[in-house]
Amino acid sequence: MRVSRPGRRARPSRPPWGARREVWGRARFASLDFETTGLDYERDEIVSFGVVPVRDGRVIVGEAVHQLVRPAVPASASSMTVHEILPRDLAGAPPISRAREALRRALHEQYVLAWFAEVEIAFLARTFGGSERSWARRTVDVRQIALSLEGRDQGTRHTLSATAARYRIPVSSPHEALDDAMVAAQLFLVLASRMEREGRGRVEDFLALTRTRRTG
Repeated sequence: MRVSRPGRRARPSRPPWGARREVWGRARFASLDFETTGLDYERDEIVSFGVVPVRDGRVIVGEAVHQLVRPAVPASASSMTVHEILPRDLAGAPPISRAREALRRALHEQYVLAWFAEVEIAFLARTFGGSERSWARRTVDVRQIALSLEGRDQGTRHTLSATAARYRIPVSSPHEALDDAMVAAQLFLVLASRMEREGRGRVEDFLALTRTRRTG
């Protein structure tokens, strides 16, 4: 899958390479969720993002970031039904060319956490450049951790809200970027602790589970 990469721009710096071998509780993560105009990775654009830091095994609520983004293409009716962000809500929002600086700072030297990370990886590559493969190397797919721990196959319908309910994590506003990022962060703490008890508690153990269309 080809992803367009407009121009040169500053990308969020990667975490130190040696951090991959750290136990997850010592690493720095940023839980990320995008809401978009649709899921065509070539055409569609971001309409909002939420980022929630996770450090020292804790969710850092006070440093969370939420930003609406004005897209250059209209949102599909189906996407607006899901995230309920309407064109009038975005009238005063900045375009991604301005909003991405806040996103870059929020992801600086962090591993990215995402639910169904293929989406975030594709839009990160669109926003900052770089290959999807390079973004996958710093992204942890929380959905894949759940599938692995629960012994489910890739075809299983596994939504964030349903999975959160099984682990008694509250969901207040599904498909709202900040709330989804917060839920994914909390779910990660529960699942990472279980993985660690199974002897798979290093960052590289989580990264190994991440999949994209390009990396398999």
